[in-house]
Amino acid sequence: MIPPALFDFFRDLSANNNRDWFNENRSRYEQDVKAPLLDFIAEFAAPLYSISPHFLAIPKVGGSLFRIYRDVRFSKDKRPYKEAAGIHFRHEVGKDAHAPGFYLHLEPGEVFAALGIWAPGSRELFTIRKRIVDEPDEWLRITRDQSFLKVFSAGYEHQKLKRAPKGFDPNHPLIEDLKCKHFVASSPLTEEFVSTPAFSDKLCQIYGHGTEYMKYLTQTLGHPW
Repeated sequence: MIPPALFDFFRDLSANNNRDWFNENRSRYEQDVKAPLLDFIAEFAAPLYSISPHFLAIPKVGGSLFRIYRDVRFSKDKRPYKEAAGIHFRHEVGKDAHAPGFYLHLEPGEVFAALGIWAPGSRELFTIRKRIVDEPDEWLRITRDQSFLKVFSAGYEHQKLKRAPKGFDPNHPLIEDLKCKHFVASSPLTEEFVSTPAFSDKLCQIYGHGTEYMKYLTQTLGHPW
């Protein structure tokens, strides 16, 4: 299970985001964050396979578990550590977090499950947008489905262009969908909910409600489902 101590660690890290504090508390990170999350990822491999055999649960840091170290080379924010844990079950063809995948975010005060594709490349964005234009009824059937929206109440989009993407009609009836820079659906959770012993099965059920959405994006990009 995901221990409540994980959130305690990140609360303390948020107040002490420096290398000296982290080195003194490294054993907490190993015991309360890294170890239980790697166990969770390994346990989730079978439920994930039941959704699709082409998404991977890789129980290692840099596999399905995001590294805790921030890349500060080109950032004004020089905090060295991420103040949240992220798990990404990406498609087998993907090499990084920009591939289609299932995601779990664990941060004090902000816990959610998500699925879709974050920051796809220009070719992938064009491909998704073109299919939406070519087959609008299929897109509407999936994204406006009430059972989907009931679970993924945060919506299926995150951030948008201010104007219509190049090559697309600004007056298209689905222009707000076409402006999306990411195609992601998210479902808000709580710390208490993810810390229950049955959370692995519950997470599989949540992802299951987004199966049609994930299948649509994955197959649109030419990947096996």
